[in-house]
Parts: sequence; structure tokens; C-alpha cells
Amino acid sequence: MNVLVIGGGGREHAIIWKIAQSPKVDKIYCAPGNGGISKMASCVDIGITDIKGLISFARKKKIDLTIVGPELPLTLGIVDKFQENDLRIFGPTGKAAELEGSKAFAKGLMEKYNIPTAAYETFTDSDKAVAYVHAHEPPFVLKADGLAAGKGVIICQNRAQAFNGIEQILKDKAFGEAGAKLVIEDFLQGEEVSILAITDGEDMVILPPAQDHKAIFEGDEGPNTGGMGAYAPAPLADEKLMKHVEHSLLRPMLDGLKAEGRPYKGVLYAGLMITPAGPKVLEFNCRFGDPETQPLLALMESDLIELFEAVVDGNLSDYELKIAKGYAICVVMASGGYPGAYEKGKAIIGLDCNDDDTMIFHAGTAAKAKGIVTSGGRVLGITGTGKTLQQCMQKVYETVSKITFDGAYYRRDIGQKALHRLRK
Repeated sequence: MNVLVIGGGGREHAIIWKIAQSPKVDKIYCAPGNGGISKMASCVDIGITDIKGLISFARKKKIDLTIVGPELPLTLGIVDKFQENDLRIFGPTGKAAELEGSKAFAKGLMEKYNIPTAAYETFTDSDKAVAYVHAHEPPFVLKADGLAAGKGVIICQNRAQAFNGIEQILKDKAFGEAGAKLVIEDFLQGEEVSILAITDGEDMVILPPAQDHKAIFEGDEGPNTGGMGAYAPAPLADEKLMKHVEHSLLRPMLDGLKAEGRPYKGVLYAGLMITPAGPKVLEFNCRFGDPETQPLLALMESDLIELFEAVVDGNLSDYELKIAKGYAICVVMASGGYPGAYEKGKAIIGLDCNDDDTMIFHAGTAAKAKGIVTSGGRVLGITGTGKTLQQCMQKVYETVSKITFDGAYYRRDIGQKALHRLRK
């Protein structure tokens, strides 16, 4: 098979690393790719939103299957357009991907189909949003309605912070058009977990629970990022909770989308808060999470390309998901200053230090004549597996300590929550 992967981050590097292990795959292309991906696939300089260019390339290279990594092309309807051109592609249609493209739309669906989530209101008028905050007790969660690369959420502990957040989103357009509409939610107390289901619209397979670390600083302090690290399986979600999530959250959403005339194929990602009253949905996403994908695929023993084909062809009931015993963890190395302003073009030293149990997935890198340099906020995702969580944490942090670039930053507490839980 000739396979095209769309995207250029750590998630796409992990997908390419995994599908390269399939005996069914002959040639892998990636658009646009990055410095690390270029070692495993042929990178092509086509942007993720250049759908006409991607279709033209897929025809020219006789691509048998296209896999979409990021959410933006999915919400723009890339799947519909590929299908109109008789090209096989993995992911939900544009109408189905609105589940991630609009938080207000997703909240409305959850309300309609009785899927547990935080109480909320939606606003386009800042005065009405301010009046809502005056009438309710903090803390609040403010969310830009549209896509904001995982950063469009502001947690407000008091009304002053909420008023400031409303001004940032609705008046100052801090998130651009993504913030033309604002969702204000009740703050949910608990611990977060990510559950990813792969579905062909009828059947689903569910990957092990993962836990992301959104905040930039240790102890979950500071502003949100695209994710500073993740591990799987998360002991927070036991077998009983996973069955509850499948039957009370994932299945109702899948059936609801079908009832709405938006049948869903691809990754159905539920970001959950495990509250004292049970799991509640923080958000649904329409693609693999980043950095959850890195540890999840490191644990997968079955053929990923066969999984993608089963979804596209509607044969998921025949697919057997095999997951290795043990744990996997990903620690993100970021540019200094991220998620704010950061410099690019810093030389990365030590990329040849990985072993069989540790993978270095590139997120924001570029290949230059002088070697691999930084080109993004999240630069690398150092990922490892082990029989115990402590074992793989030790391996990964050993590898992290051998890699350096000017301004490199990473959290030193990825996995600690799970260790505390396991010790209890």
C-alpha cells in the first residue's frame, strides 16, 4: 500500500512509526511532516488545509489510504472531498467533525442525548456573559467555541478573572474567529482522563485510558498548552468505569450523531473529568490526541493499518485489538517561553540516544543542513514502555536528560499522579 499521513506533529510521527511496522505498507508520504518524520517517510510540502493539493497528490502517487492527523482539515470537510474523488481516507466527515469544531454544538448534543457534562451557557455578547458571571458563583471555565489548538480554555477562580477572560475572548479576539462565540461552564472538581474509541459508525474498539498534562508547569500550574506529557493506562479508569463510559457516554454520542444525520467514522476522543458524581465530558475531539497517541501506540501490538482499513470499510467487528501489558509514558520537551512566544531554529543535541524501549517522536522540528533544529512550541515527545510505570518513567527521563537545545523545558512530574494512585 501507498499511505499518506496528513500533519506534521508528534502524533503524526507516532502514527507513521506504527504503520511502518505493517507488512501491508510499502511507501509512506507525509504532508507536510517534520525533521523526524523525514527519516521514516517522504515529506511533501503541502499544507494541511490545501485540500485540492492533497487530492491531486493522492491521485498522482496512487495513494491507497490517507490518514488525517489534525482536527482542522477534518472540520473543513477533507474526508467528504476525498470520498467524492473515490479516495479512501480515515476520519469523520465535516458534519461529524463539528463535534470538535464547535464546543457549543457539542454541548447541545450532550444535553439532547443525556450525556453527563458541566452546566453551561453560550454567548456572543460580552455584556450578557458578564451578567451571567455576576449571577453565578465562581469558579468558571471559559471556552472559545472554535478550534484553538488546545489553548482556548481559561479557568477562572473568581469573577475578576472571568471578566478579564470574557474581554480577552469576545472583545480582544485572543483566539481569533474561534472565539466569536463563548461557552461558559461550571468548573468540575476531579481528575482528568482521556478515552479514545475507534469506530466505523456501528462498532467500536476502545484504547487504554490515558492521562494528559495540559498545564505548562509541574503540579498542573500555569496556562494550558497542547499537552506536556501523557501516560497509559491511567489507573484512575478501572474496568468498571471504562464500561460505564462506553455505555453512558461514547455509545449515546455515536448513536446521537447517527440520528442527527452525521454518521461518525474515525477516532471518537472523550476528554473526561472523573467527579465524585461520576465521569462527565469536558470535550469530544474528532482525532487522535497529542500527546496521548504516543504512549497508546507504543502499547499497541496489533496492526494499526488494519484498524484504519476496518474503519474505512465498515468491518470493525472483525478486528482484534491487542494491547501489550505494562505502561507507556510520553514526556514533551518544549521551547522556552511556550505556550507564549518562543524562538525557533535552535540546534537539538542528543537525538541518537534512544534504545529499543524508547522512541523520540518529533513534534516541532525541521531538518536543516546543520542538522535537526526546533521549529515549534512542543519540540519532542520522548516515549517509552516498561513492565511497571516507574520503570518506563525512569527510562524516559534518562533519555530526556541526554537531549538538549537552547531553552529546552519539560515537566518533571509526568506519571506522578498514577504512581501515587498505584501505591495507594
